[in-house]
Amino acid sequence: MEIDVQTLIFEFIGGLGIFLLGIKYMGEGLQKTAGDRLRDVLDKFTSNPFMGVLAGIVVTILIQSSSGTTVLTIGLVNAGFMSFRQAIGVIMGANIGTTVTAFIIGIDLGEYALPIVAVGSFLLFFFKNPKINHIGQTIFGFGALFLGLEFMSSGMSPLRGLQAFQDLTVSMSANPILGVAIGTVFTVIVQSSSATIGILQSLFSQGAIPLDAALPVLFGDNIGTTITAVLASIGASVAAKRAAFTHVAFNLIGTIIVLVLLGFYTQFVSYLQTTFDLGPEMTIAFAHGSFNIANTIIQFPFIGALVWLMVKLVPGEDVMVEYKPKHLDPIFIQQSSTLALDQAKKEVSRMGEYAIRGLEETNQYLATDQTKHSDMAMQLEGALNNLDQEITGYLVNISTDSLSEADSSRHTSLMNTIRDIERIGDHFENLIELVDYKKAHKVKLTEQAMTELNEMFDITIFAVKQAVKALENSDKEAALDVVQKEEEIDRMEKEYRKKHIIRVNEGQCSGTAGIVFVDMLSNLERIGDHAVNIAEDVLGV
Repeated sequence: MEIDVQTLIFEFIGGLGIFLLGIKYMGEGLQKTAGDRLRDVLDKFTSNPFMGVLAGIVVTILIQSSSGTTVLTIGLVNAGFMSFRQAIGVIMGANIGTTVTAFIIGIDLGEYALPIVAVGSFLLFFFKNPKINHIGQTIFGFGALFLGLEFMSSGMSPLRGLQAFQDLTVSMSANPILGVAIGTVFTVIVQSSSATIGILQSLFSQGAIPLDAALPVLFGDNIGTTITAVLASIGASVAAKRAAFTHVAFNLIGTIIVLVLLGFYTQFVSYLQTTFDLGPEMTIAFAHGSFNIANTIIQFPFIGALVWLMVKLVPGEDVMVEYKPKHLDPIFIQQSSTLALDQAKKEVSRMGEYAIRGLEETNQYLATDQTKHSDMAMQLEGALNNLDQEITGYLVNISTDSLSEADSSRHTSLMNTIRDIERIGDHFENLIELVDYKKAHKVKLTEQAMTELNEMFDITIFAVKQAVKALENSDKEAALDVVQKEEEIDRMEKEYRKKHIIRVNEGQCSGTAGIVFVDMLSNLERIGDHAVNIAEDVLGV
C-alpha cells in the first residue's frame, strides 16, 4: 500500500497543533468563566486528603490539565499555603479530573467542529462583554479540539495498512512494557496527556491498534504527563519536590499494579464496551477513567506510606515560607481584647521577621544574581501581603468591641506597623525588579557603586532588625538605635547620589546604570523611613 508521507505528517502535526490550541483555549476560557479563584479553591478546600481529591478533580476539569493542577499545587506547597500531605490528595484528584477530556473526545462531534469554531469566533470578535468573550473562547477551544482530532485521525488512517506499524502493535501486544515506554516518551515530547490519549483514541477508532496494545500506551501517557510537574519543582522547596515526585510515584505504582493484572483489566474494558455499547473513543475514555479512579481508591488509604516514601526518596529539611497566620485564633477576641491584641502583636512581629529575611535575600540576589534568592524574596513578599490582610481583618474584628484607652492606642499602633512592614515588602520587591532589569539589559555597576549599595543594605537591614526587636520587646533603646540609623541612611543616600553624579560625569558608568543605582538608593532610604515609623510607634512619638 502506497502512503503519501507528506500528507500524513502535515495532517498529523497540523491536527496536533490545532488540538493543543483547542485544549489551551478551552481550559483558559473555562477558568476565566468560572472566575480566577482556582488557587483559593485549592487553598481552602484541602483541609483533609479526601477534600483535596475533590478539589483536584474540580480544578483539573476547569483548566483541562492535570499537569497544570499539579504545577499550581506545587506552587502552593512551595509558598506554604498547603502541606505536602494535603497536596497528595489534590494530585490524586487531578488524575481523575483529566479523564474528562477523554470523555469529551468520546462524544465524537468531529463533523460539527467547524460550526462550533465559527460560533466561538463570533462570540470572541463581535462582542465586547468580557464574560461573553470568555464563553466564546471556551466554545472556540471546544471546536478546535474536535477539528484537530479530525485532521489527526485523517492523517493516521493509512497507518493501519502499513506493515511496520502492524508489526509494532503486535510487539506492544506481546510486550506491554514497550507500549508503556512509547506512551511515556510521546507524552513527555508533546507535554499533554490529553493530546496523546486523543491520538490513541483516533488510532483505536481507525482499527490501527488493538485494545490489548492500546491500554499499555494509555498507562504510559499517565506517566509521561508527570514530567511537567517535575520540571516545575526544580529550584522549589523540598516539600514541592516531594509533591512532584509523588505525582510520578502515584502513576508509576498504578501502572505496575494494572500491568500485573493486564489480562483481567483488558477483559473488564471489553466487558464495559460490550455492555454499554461504547464506541472506540468512548472505550478508551472509560479505560482511562476507570484506571485513574481505581488507582486513587487503591492508593488513598496509603497516603501516609506515600509521605514516608517521598521523605526517604527526597531527603532534606524543608525550609518553607508559611503564608498563613499562626496566632490569630478568633476565640481570643471573644475572651479578651487585650489578649487578642497580644496575639496580633506576635503575628506582626512574625511579619517583621519575614521582612528582614526578604531584605537579606534581596541583598544576596544583588550580590550573586542567583534566582533562588529572588524567588525566596518574592515568596516572602507574598507572605507579607497575605499576613497584612489576615492581621488587618483580625484587628478590625477586635475593634468592634469597646476598647480601653491603652488597648485603643496599641490597636492603632499595630495597624500603622502592619502598613509599614507591608511597604518594606513592596520596596524590596522594587529592588528585585531593578536587579532583574540590570541582568536583562546587561547593566554594569562600578565596583564602588556595588560597595556603596552593600553598605547601605547592611545598615538598612540592621535598622529593620532593630525596629522589629523594638516592636517585639517594647525596647525603647532599640527604637532609639533605629532613629539614629535612619539619619545615617538619609546621609548616605545623599552622599552616594553626589558620588554617582561625579562617576557619570567622568564616564565611569552609563546613564542607565546611574538610574538603576539611584532607584536602589531611593528604595533603601524609603525602607529606612518605614523602620523609623515602627520605632516611633514604640517610642510613643
